[in-house]
Amino acid sequence: MRARILLPAALTAALLTLSACGAGSGSASAGDTGAAPSNASSPAPSPTRSHDSGSGSQGAQVPEALNFTATTVDGRSFDAKTLAGKPTLLWFWAPWCPTCKGQAAETAKVAAAYRGRANVVGVAGLDGNAAMRDFVTDTGTGSFPHLSDEKGEVWKRFRITQQSSYVLLDRTGDTVFEGVLPGGKGLAEKIAALTG
Repeated sequence: MRARILLPAALTAALLTLSACGAGSGSASAGDTGAAPSNASSPAPSPTRSHDSGSGSQGAQVPEALNFTATTVDGRSFDAKTLAGKPTLLWFWAPWCPTCKGQAAETAKVAAAYRGRANVVGVAGLDGNAAMRDFVTDTGTGSFPHLSDEKGEVWKRFRITQQSSYVLLDRTGDTVFEGVLPGGKGLAEKIAALTG
């Protein structure tokens, strides 16, 4: 009987710890400091290339990091293979997170400025799809796709442990930045460095 009470309490505490909104002031990429990002327990997915070379943008080889499918917050099918061949920014957010709301305007601005040269994709989690759709509408970020990751599958794939995190992949699918950028500050410069 006691195990039935303690297990749910322990799980709830673990989830609250993992989803603490804006738990850190930020972290630099491994390339910036030589250290692993503070919000990742292990590196992002291996950049090993898939043998599927025709389904990415411009016939690019599809890196393993982009070998997944999902559903957008508006119910459309999404195949990440279509992102191959261009730098890709994944923005992991939660609808109730004030830090995420603070990043929305800059993320949308960057998505518009680099349209056609880089991909920007929101990955919503830690809530239901209705709240995710409301966040996109309220923040004016509907100009780029947002995945409804209610089960946390994409979050787990990239080993994301807190919302308001960015993962930036280069053209080959290698992770070049992973961390928090308060207000999205510095995001444009990171993408500019990859787009030339």
